[in-house]
Amino acid sequence: MDSHETMKPDYDILIIGGGMIGASLACALAPLSLKIAIIERHAFQSPSQASFDDRSTALAYGTRKIFQSMGIWSLLENLAMPITGIHISDRGHFGATRLSSQQSGVEALGYVIENRELGAVLQSTLEQNQQVDLICPADVEDIDINEHCAEVSVNENGLHRRLTASLIVAADGSQSFIRQQLAMPSTTWDYGQTALISNVSTSAPHQQLAYERFTETGPLALLPMRPLTEHGRVVPRFSLVWTLKPEQVEEYLGLSDDEFLHRLQQCFGRRLGEFVRVGRRSSYPLQLVKVPTQVLSRVALIGNAAHTLHPVAGQGYNLGMRDVAVLSEVLANALNLEADIGDLQVLKQYAEWRRRDHNSVSAFTDGLVRVFTNPLLPVKMARSMALTTLDFIPPLKKMLSKRTMGLSGRVPVMARGLPIK
Repeated sequence: MDSHETMKPDYDILIIGGGMIGASLACALAPLSLKIAIIERHAFQSPSQASFDDRSTALAYGTRKIFQSMGIWSLLENLAMPITGIHISDRGHFGATRLSSQQSGVEALGYVIENRELGAVLQSTLEQNQQVDLICPADVEDIDINEHCAEVSVNENGLHRRLTASLIVAADGSQSFIRQQLAMPSTTWDYGQTALISNVSTSAPHQQLAYERFTETGPLALLPMRPLTEHGRVVPRFSLVWTLKPEQVEEYLGLSDDEFLHRLQQCFGRRLGEFVRVGRRSSYPLQLVKVPTQVLSRVALIGNAAHTLHPVAGQGYNLGMRDVAVLSEVLANALNLEADIGDLQVLKQYAEWRRRDHNSVSAFTDGLVRVFTNPLLPVKMARSMALTTLDFIPPLKKMLSKRTMGLSGRVPVMARGLPIK
């Protein structure tokens, strides 16, 4: 008899990557009483852990429901700033559209939370779960898949060991090591754009409004954050994502604060009064990564390992959280049927369910970028008319809001705020 048949794997699930998506999956699976390990290259909450840095993330309303089903929204609610409206405009042109939570019948279209604070809540939740082992800092050096289990070679502080699991979940980002090791194909498009990110303060309050302004170099997004209180005065804050041409980035990173704010003011306008302060600036190149095959026997990809999007409309993280919700539901159903959670037929249910959402959101964000950076005059006129028309047709606005909230298509149980069983 094959020795693999008689040996129980070390874990039910090994999650490779302990960023926000990987950590969220481990929290989501808590009701299933599975033995789980997270293998993460960096120590949690360390400066080198990119998922939990100084940036902020926009949580869609559907993502809030997923956190509710996990039982941790109550820990996040006071850390997050609600977005009750979104103002969409095209710089230099007359078109504009406004979305509101009131029109959509919800208390908020989404929420903005600082990555570090979200990371702290996820880490605290995981540390209280006796079924989850955190293996970090550690690197996966090799992976081998056989009929009965998956094996990974791990280097943890110079200690080399092999771990086995019924299922490997790759949540290790757009340059996924697992995806590359298993020769799972992917296609990458370089947008020829770079996102400059920072936090900025304004003289006028944000009133819980987010702004998406399309410019010649790409979209400029301002997301409302929790304000600071300094010397008894409330200081409004926004998370800034400013799309620039790659050749502009070094110059903009090197500008004095005053000159940077001046250029931002010129690009955005004075709808928020004056930009008065800017925090630390950083940047990253923008790409679209598509992965046609997202499961193999005993392997599933989630988050940026399965798809990487342009940040326009803030869809990437929320698409990954729907991966978490669907995979959790599929695994729960498999366990109820006493099926092997690593079996390819089980994992294909996850892949098939997610395919339409992945394709439609990728097409939506990619289309926005291409249309709003097209310099042809007829295209500019058409998009201005489209924005204006959209603003006067409530059913179309409701459809757009539903998409941005992550509530279109087949909605998983957790995105309805219900627990998996």
